[in-house]
Amino acid sequence: MFITNAYAQSPLDGLGLSSNLTSFLPIILMFVVLYFLMIRPQMKRQKEQKSMMDALAKGDEVVTSGGILGKVTKVTDAYLTIEIADGTEVLVQKGAVSTLLPKGTIKSL
Repeated sequence: MFITNAYAQSPLDGLGLSSNLTSFLPIILMFVVLYFLMIRPQMKRQKEQKSMMDALAKGDEVVTSGGILGKVTKVTDAYLTIEIADGTEVLVQKGAVSTLLPKGTIKSL
């Protein structure tokens, strides 16, 4: 007489806990890797962009997402007035600012 497979299983296998855990482990690992490689760096970039937009002040030199370089002349809650040439000012949204340049960059161009 020999033992059948039904009696040779461990107690955890009888409940199905071991097989369920091993089948979900790769999915859990993929979510962990996705978080550290994609989600976390994106959140960090968004935080840096928001702090840069909150810190914009009159006299800062900026580049917009459209590629316009200018000096900030007026700052409101949602908009900036940027002087792109002598006497030429453009009103843009704060979200359109992509880069804050060091002072004197525009004159050196």
